Amino acid sequence: MTLTRTLVSALCLALATPAVAQDYTADTVLARVGDKEITLGHVALMVSQLPDQYRQLPDEALLDGIVDQLIDQELLAAELEAEGEVPGTVALTLENERRALMARATVEEMMGAALDEADVQARYDETIGAAPAEIEYNASHILVETEEEADTILADLEAGADFAEVAQEKSTGPSGPNGGLLGWFGAGAMVPAFDAAVQEMEVGALAGPVETQFGWHVILLNETRETAKPTLDESRAGIEQTLRGEALEAHLEGLRGENALEDLRADVPAAAIRDLSIFE
Repeated sequence: MTLTRTLVSALCLALATPAVAQDYTADTVLARVGDKEITLGHVALMVSQLPDQYRQLPDEALLDGIVDQLIDQELLAAELEAEGEVPGTVALTLENERRALMARATVEEMMGAALDEADVQARYDETIGAAPAEIEYNASHILVETEEEADTILADLEAGADFAEVAQEKSTGPSGPNGGLLGWFGAGAMVPAFDAAVQEMEVGALAGPVETQFGWHVILLNETRETAKPTLDESRAGIEQTLRGEALEAHLEGLRGENALEDLRADVPAAAIRDLSIFE
């Protein structure tokens, strides 16, 4: 197979032509309204904050629509500024937004900071590695309506009756046809009375009658096992988030101690926060 002369020339040209450098920045001006500039940075931030259904529009449509919107906003804002007084609600909203944006930037910087691996390992060892292994239980039960029925069944089982056969014959629970087998479950997975009884049993032992909202149970504990602990890698994301959150809380506590704070909220009734007449 041979390449045509045109294809060879095209490939050579592509290899010889350097990639086009990015010739724009966040400061690239897209429009001016008087002495106010609307930049690519303004538009890009607005695009990034749009709902998904709008972000899926073609780039050209978004560029034109947002630049036009910003021009209109600037014209209207300039008209208000020309009147010489910014409404109180606007000024307070700007203060709130500035405060929130600056605080968010600080939090994002702290939450993205690198952590000492030794601290991550130590927290894993402390909270997961040193914690006792959790136990899972494999049990079967026979569920009947009255305590007397449960007493009779328990006596029959202690006398040698086969648990699975009795469960298939007499249990009213959905596990009856399966010989009463409940399978594996952890502590707290069952209703409290049943759960407490199982946790006190020895493997192979019977317990009952145990009353729950479902009726009366006779229980057989088949097996127990320890659950595998999550590894450091499996736990890393949660541990790192916790450590960063603690660092942020400590940082805030430090800032509160280093700065002069005066708390006067007790001087104002709490219901005042809903009173919009304060802006009249």
